[in-house]
Amino acid sequence: MSSQKESSNIIRLAHGAGGFLQEELINFIIKDIAIKKISNGIGVEELDDGATIPLKDYNQEIVITTDGHTVYPIFFPGGDLGSLSVCGTVNDLLMMGAEPIAITSVIIIEEGFKFDTLEKIIHSFNLKAKEANIAIIAGDTKVMPNGSLNEIIMATTGIGIKDKQIKILDNGLKIGDKIIITGSIGDHGTALMASREGLNISTDLKSDLGFLLEINNILGFEIKNNYIHAMKDPTRGGIAGNLNDWAKKSNVGIYIEEEKIPIKKQVTAICDMLGLDPYNIASEGRALLSVDPQFAEVILKKIKSTQIGKGAEIIGEVKSENPKQVLLKTIVGGTRFIDMPLGELIPRIC
Repeated sequence: MSSQKESSNIIRLAHGAGGFLQEELINFIIKDIAIKKISNGIGVEELDDGATIPLKDYNQEIVITTDGHTVYPIFFPGGDLGSLSVCGTVNDLLMMGAEPIAITSVIIIEEGFKFDTLEKIIHSFNLKAKEANIAIIAGDTKVMPNGSLNEIIMATTGIGIKDKQIKILDNGLKIGDKIIITGSIGDHGTALMASREGLNISTDLKSDLGFLLEINNILGFEIKNNYIHAMKDPTRGGIAGNLNDWAKKSNVGIYIEEEKIPIKKQVTAICDMLGLDPYNIASEGRALLSVDPQFAEVILKKIKSTQIGKGAEIIGEVKSENPKQVLLKTIVGGTRFIDMPLGELIPRIC
């Protein structure tokens, strides 16, 4: 009995990996914050991809997002810690409908880490920031004693700007909306897991890591006119975590179709081998969108015209039935619930 009590009083890896346990940890951290938002902006209580600071006397607001990056290994098929840090932060700003303009970084390094390895990570970080046309404007660096940290971690803050009338929020889903995924799911987490030592999994699968800038740029008209009600990049917790989060915050039911969800054969095979659910696995270059049904086909066509979105599909819709739940219509014709993951089964994937 005492061991059970002790285990419930400690922080576990799963608390930082999406799902119910992370929600529990975040609520514990934010519960006593005195001021949780600025004016009528989006603040910490909304638990969205970022927060907003409305600018008085202007029709715009600043969008800010912060993220920590602890990926292991730090070099993986399709990317590394540096490129992941920039892409993840920029994509979070884009998911709020913002134009990314700047980024800051914190780098915490373990004593004994090699300069040539650090150089590769910093080069990748700088190159990606240049590719996104965003400034690196501030940062901090610390060194920890050997053994107190596993190699290196990075934390980034992204700064963007958007018009106040753009309302893309986790609680913005409307009955009848169509759900779009911009490409195959689970590539990042599965590729990273396969590359870890000791698993002996041979695959050419790479992370889907990439900017969602091209998609946001081509959907500028739809974003400005609020035809897109919610956007999310399904990182920690995968599409299962994101869809459940939407359903709960918007008080709606989300119905998706198994045969419409794009999953690569390699992802299915590796997940089957390891006993993992692809719906719970992170992607780093994909977006989920909940869109006005009148414009769904137009939006899908535009996304498919981009390089990063050519595998996009409409995978479901929003209904009033079964509020706060996500249901999957299976290939064989049955229906089952997709639950919020307890925590990510693959630690340190982003």
